[in-house]
Amino acid sequence: MLAIKTAIIGLGIMGQRMLEHMLLHPEFVVDTIWDPNSAACRSAQKLAPDALIASNAEAALSNVDLVYLACPPAPRKAYALTASAQGKAVFLEKPLGVDVAESRVLVRELTAAGVPSAVNFTQAAGRALTDISAGSKVGALGDLMGIDIIVTYPHWPRAWQQTADWLRFRNEGGMTREVISHFLFLSERILGPLELVWAEPEYPPKGNLCETHVAARLVNGAGLPVMIMGSVGGAQPDRQEVTIKGSKTSRRISEFTIDTVSSGGQFEPSSSNPTDTRATVLKAQLDDMVLLMNGKPNRLATIQEALSVQILIEGILSGQRAS
Repeated sequence: MLAIKTAIIGLGIMGQRMLEHMLLHPEFVVDTIWDPNSAACRSAQKLAPDALIASNAEAALSNVDLVYLACPPAPRKAYALTASAQGKAVFLEKPLGVDVAESRVLVRELTAAGVPSAVNFTQAAGRALTDISAGSKVGALGDLMGIDIIVTYPHWPRAWQQTADWLRFRNEGGMTREVISHFLFLSERILGPLELVWAEPEYPPKGNLCETHVAARLVNGAGLPVMIMGSVGGAQPDRQEVTIKGSKTSRRISEFTIDTVSSGGQFEPSSSNPTDTRATVLKAQLDDMVLLMNGKPNRLATIQEALSVQILIEGILSGQRAS
């Protein structure tokens, strides 16, 4: 099989991270790259000297099989639809968008175009989620009791995100869209569709900055709860954890990749995946993108799943309550 020729639009943190991993993967060739920031283009080309810096986003699409969109949410829809109209496969960063009505249109039009499409929820193809999902189906956790999501940061954006200035603003950024969305995707993979019962976001009193605190309760069709607590501030390390609670055993994924298990005592490394790394996770995502491009079953997040998560996230950020 010929390598998948790829265009990367958006060369910030995520764009350059994916670029590095595509360069390591034998089934991908990064053909063109583009970002409105010329310094980002130059930085990315140091990583991939054979890649062409396109003159604009549309030009980047012309000679490729796959378009990876790591730009902020607002312009993502237009680029995705331009690519799909040309028959290109589309791999989008999350969140799918920030306007639910616009994202519904995006999902409808991408579906109608019939091109391969997926959203980069990085845990989708990881061993931890795969193993927990399989275990929950065969009763390895006992009766499922619900899921707890805890996210805390001393500062937002985090130090390594400072160049992505949009992450600090309410209209597109914030920890709920950027991080909690990953764990709601995981929760729906395990528990099925969720409904938002109540949410309490807290924003700075002045300006248009993103949320500093959030609490929410969601339930699945059987009434099992997903509880969310997020906060920013205080001298502390980053904390990102999701706990899938079972009557027999519970599983906790910390910092996206540390998979642990408890049968009532301390959480201990899981035998299935004690040392999953970011590199392992991203390679798994790309392996499954190859499957998707070849029309084969894969574990990547579908655009429909991403829309479901977006609807929940935007409901949380608006303080929505069940009627």
